[in-house]
Amino acid sequence: MMIRMTVKRTLTGVDFNVVEAADGQIGLDTALAAAAEGEPFDLVLTDLNMPNMDGLTMIQNLRATDDYAETPIVMLTTESGEEKKAIGHESGISAWLVKPFQPDALIEMVGGMLF
Repeated sequence: MMIRMTVKRTLTGVDFNVVEAADGQIGLDTALAAAAEGEPFDLVLTDLNMPNMDGLTMIQNLRATDDYAETPIVMLTTESGEEKKAIGHESGISAWLVKPFQPDALIEMVGGMLF
């Protein structure tokens, strides 16, 4: 919860529009609903360890759709092991940012993927 608040505050502070989800299943449902309305998200930022659906499963489900096949996806997590990163990249993660993170690093990463 605190990390979500920090991420949202950091990104909205530089004029990014942020949509939050409390867990992986809600995140997946929210992203798919946005796509169904013709407005898929430009970027997805997720954690690895979440309730109801982990980040890798959510990403695999998103990548299986045309709307999110090429969308940048950033994994923001405490996991820093090479094995986890390899699994993440195989699942379609565009970038991996380890918590705790510097707000400027998040802004730079997100901005670099969108512009």
